[in-house]
Amino acid sequence: MERTEKQKMLAGELYLADEPELASENKRASRLLRMYNATTEEQQEQRKQILQELFKKVGEKISIVPPFHCDYGSNISAGNGLYMNYGCVILDCNTVEIGDNVLCAPYVQIYTAYHPIEPEIRLSGRELAAPIKIGNNVWIGGSAIICPGITIGDNTTIGAGSVVVKSIPANVVAAGNPCRIIRHLS
Repeated sequence: MERTEKQKMLAGELYLADEPELASENKRASRLLRMYNATTEEQQEQRKQILQELFKKVGEKISIVPPFHCDYGSNISAGNGLYMNYGCVILDCNTVEIGDNVLCAPYVQIYTAYHPIEPEIRLSGRELAAPIKIGNNVWIGGSAIICPGITIGDNTTIGAGSVVVKSIPANVVAAGNPCRIIRHLS
């Protein structure tokens, strides 16, 4: 039996994002995001309900300041105590696991999606995606970009403006483009 485009996407294989099942799931996410981004600060319970419908898993205490954007939502698992400031984006074409007590400054971008390097394959419209895992007690500074396939360990801080192209271990401060370890925490 041939695998669906969604199965290929989640397996990290080349897939077509505009096929009907994925297009329908993206429309569902767009509808929920439009509702979420239209809420006010007085509508915290409504925000929580929308995130529970949008995401695969949502921790008890979660706060995402609108505007927020993602592809599907259903591939995002968010732990307890997640805080995302204005303008964060998660391209969740593969799984995104966010641990407990993760803080994201404004405009943090988490990208599981990427395109083939070979032009002939890229021109076919097929895409790729690799999972991202962010541990517990992580702080990600403003405008940081987390690239596909990355793991960030527990208790780590990623400096503002960093471009994380390689996994970062637990208990460090890392920053830069490309992001590198600045110091180890004791």
